[in-house]
Amino acid sequence: MAGGDPVAEPREQWGTRLGFIMAAVGSAIGLGNIWRYPYVVYDNGGGAFLIPYFIAIATAAVPVLILEYSLGHKYRHAAPFAFRRVRRKAEWLGWFQIGISLIIMTYYVVILGWVLSYFYYSFGSRWGDDPNAFFFGSYLGTTDSFWSVGGIQWKVLLSVAVAWALTYLILRRGVRRGIELAAKILIPTLVVMILAIVIRGLTLPGAASGLNVLLTPDFGALLDAQVWVAAYGQVFFSFSIGFAVMIVYASYLPRRSDLSNSAVIVGMSNSGFEFLAALGVFSVLGFLATQQGTGVTEVVESGVGLAFVAFPQIINEMPGLNSLFGALFFGALLFAGLTSAVSIMECAVAGVREKFRLSRTTAINITCGITALLSMIYVTRGGLYYLDVVDRFVNNFGLILAGLAEVILIAWIARQLGPLQAHINRDSYLRVGWWWTISLMVITPALLSVMAAINIYQEITNRYEDYPLSGLLVMGWGVVGLTLVLAFVLQRLRRHEELPETIGG
Repeated sequence: MAGGDPVAEPREQWGTRLGFIMAAVGSAIGLGNIWRYPYVVYDNGGGAFLIPYFIAIATAAVPVLILEYSLGHKYRHAAPFAFRRVRRKAEWLGWFQIGISLIIMTYYVVILGWVLSYFYYSFGSRWGDDPNAFFFGSYLGTTDSFWSVGGIQWKVLLSVAVAWALTYLILRRGVRRGIELAAKILIPTLVVMILAIVIRGLTLPGAASGLNVLLTPDFGALLDAQVWVAAYGQVFFSFSIGFAVMIVYASYLPRRSDLSNSAVIVGMSNSGFEFLAALGVFSVLGFLATQQGTGVTEVVESGVGLAFVAFPQIINEMPGLNSLFGALFFGALLFAGLTSAVSIMECAVAGVREKFRLSRTTAINITCGITALLSMIYVTRGGLYYLDVVDRFVNNFGLILAGLAEVILIAWIARQLGPLQAHINRDSYLRVGWWWTISLMVITPALLSVMAAINIYQEITNRYEDYPLSGLLVMGWGVVGLTLVLAFVLQRLRRHEELPETIGG
């Protein structure tokens, strides 16, 4: 059999519960925790946003996280066959979640490549006096129009190749010696880095004005339904739920495991990190505003603009050891992104192994090879346009559809909340009860439906970034639709009634 006989390979397990928690935290903590969450808080009522944010964690994020842990742990499979065990014809949902995750990985690893480059550029501020022109011009070489693909940006390709190599090497070492070991090293180091950034930021002139903008509560915003939708959207995307990741991670746990307590620990760790990162980001944005003689609201950025334009500007203005601060910031982005990238690929590796009975090495080679090939579209000079559109549609439509389908399948169609609740409570210190059931049967599906409706309405009434309609149809709706079609195709390919529990891992 190609790649060796997987039945001879026992299913891997986490070495310790701490290792699992570190890996799960590493999956949840990603680039968005550092460059998206601070802006979401600022843009949705400042300190008042924390009220709907923590309500969303209690009624959606943690309940779904516990649900996914129970699915993986009870059925001992990756997402496709876990859902197949729930309901025979539901295997497609696991493939759809894996497909969405892999589409995200195609551009996520490219951003990691940018981060690697900027880690090097931070020594001596090699981006010069105009970080905006350097990033979009000298580094990316962005073309003037959407369908002007341009050639390969070789400096980008080189760093992306390094990012792929790091991801591949961690995966090849397996669950315990690769993913778990990397998480145990990278996550504590990441926390130390962020703490150093926060401490340095708080000592800079203007830091207080930045924190005032971030934390001053606008309680009137709580009456705005969009703020509540933003809170649920943030926790849903931030906790790595609906990605198929947490299902496969939980499948590597020992048979007697405390699932609900682990979910709470992971959720609180992720939220604490987000808030810590927000303090660091807004303290240095306050410093930048002070140096430029403008208001903080004039320099607030999110996403790519924050990481590769605003922060290099901050580093340029920073007195003393600015290269060290730059290395800390881009090193933190790299560590956060790498643990998430590995988790995304692991859910696909496990799914492919179980479906086609492959060895781990063969499954890694296939999934990484195909995904790396697809990622090449983003290392062209027009790659930033395609990345922007794919990211918007996959997150706003693909992930929401995957999460909505998951809770409807389990709670309403298969009616498996009762058996899963019993499985969770068998060994868990924190027992789940009526709040978990109500959250998954009513609150989460209702909010995800509202989010989907709002996103569709906004997309129809306001064309995103004025990109050409053809670009949105191909790179947006087309990518999500094709992923859904392929999920059904994979469900029909080479069906297995029952797989040995030694497969996967």
